[in-house]
Amino acid sequence: MTRSKVNILGIEFDNFTQKEFVCQLIADNRQHLNRFVVTANPEIVLAATRDPHYQQIINHADYVTADGIGIVKGAKILGTPLAERVTGFDTMQALLRSANQNQKKVYFLGGKPAVISALKNVIKEKYPHLIIAGMHDGYFNDEEPIIHEIQQTQPDFVFVALGFPKQDFFIAHHRSVANSIWMGVGGSFDVLIGNVQRAPEFWINHHIEWLFRLIQEPTRFKRMLALPRYLFRVYQQKSKQKK
Repeated sequence: MTRSKVNILGIEFDNFTQKEFVCQLIADNRQHLNRFVVTANPEIVLAATRDPHYQQIINHADYVTADGIGIVKGAKILGTPLAERVTGFDTMQALLRSANQNQKKVYFLGGKPAVISALKNVIKEKYPHLIIAGMHDGYFNDEEPIIHEIQQTQPDFVFVALGFPKQDFFIAHHRSVANSIWMGVGGSFDVLIGNVQRAPEFWINHHIEWLFRLIQEPTRFKRMLALPRYLFRVYQQKSKQKK
């Protein structure tokens, strides 16, 4: 499937709906294709503007989707609208359901030791037919045993929860060892096990999920300041396009 691209501050976003994107990844997996997925929010886009190497890593991914209403709003401001928000957590959940239905192999990497331990129980309970190819927390000095395990097990999906930009660099450097769907999922493991509550549908549907998270975690306030900085940069890009 060929999709149009939308450039926001140097990052090329794929214009999928959530449903289209999941279907594309499942089709890719059926063909045993190697895919690198980045679900980028405004914070990630800003980080990429400050680090040309990181920007290059993201733009060399197979798919980059709009994880955050700020990305959707930015595209609209630039006159190149995206179909909708395509979140990492929703994508991961859909792929887990598909993996469970089709007895696919999944590797989970990242999170605190207690999180990955709890995740094992959650996966076995919610997705009993899914095959756990391996699990490892995000606290490691030597990545070779992890890479070796992924190479040996050849999972269908590899979910990497190391936070950005670490998870994206990790995938870019090691994806060649397995023809998997490799995807950075940030703090999704914490949400999956219930450590972090996801916003109710009302908040999501009204595009104020960010406010729900801020109320839950006031320490995120400094990170939230990325959104106005990002929008300022988007308006700058729009101004340059007019000239």
